[in-house]
Amino acid sequence: MDAQLAQNSASDSGSWLTAFSDWAVELMDTIGPIGAGIAIALENLFPPLPSEVVLPLAGLAAQRGSFTLAEALVWTTLGSLVGAFLLYGLGAWLGADRLRRIADRIPLLRGDDVVRTVAWFDRHGAKAVFFGRMLPIFRSLISIPAGVSRMPPWRFGLLTGAGSLLWNSIFVLSGYLLGEAWPVVEQYAEILQWVVLAAVVGAVAWFIGTRVRTILRERRERGSAS
Repeated sequence: MDAQLAQNSASDSGSWLTAFSDWAVELMDTIGPIGAGIAIALENLFPPLPSEVVLPLAGLAAQRGSFTLAEALVWTTLGSLVGAFLLYGLGAWLGADRLRRIADRIPLLRGDDVVRTVAWFDRHGAKAVFFGRMLPIFRSLISIPAGVSRMPPWRFGLLTGAGSLLWNSIFVLSGYLLGEAWPVVEQYAEILQWVVLAAVVGAVAWFIGTRVRTILRERRERGSAS
């Protein structure tokens, strides 16, 4: 599989994306579908890396006979599981108590924020893990609260595997069925990424504004009480 395919799809997105795409293609050329799995595992650990580029390239490699379509789906899903479980382990290692202490030391955060987040995850964790696998950024980050809440590993693995298989299949099959025309799918995936990013930025801005107003109100109340 020619690395020029990756360059054509990523040239408008910056040199770092081109370099990553070239590396992923070279990895698949060298060690086959395992290379696609490694690239997807890294994408899980570092959310800015684009699975929407790697997965169709894996499908295109399968179409060209470098490996089978089943191998592409199996190894990319295994890669998703490996990356997710590493972040799950980080969350389990940190734990709620340690995260509360860390939050209390960070400006604008409080230990109670961790308590509320863990309580929310305990109520909605299964849906969050499954559907979170289909959202950029969240498909990586959702593994951390799963570990903090100590979701049973078998349940976390089942939900993560199912959600990842569904997401991966869409993009691997796009590369397999569309062939050289697969970048059209990447354009729509990029729109989804920007929508999610805008929502995240908006939520962060709302949180900061609300927390600053709360702190100022508490200061005024303490001043009037004294």
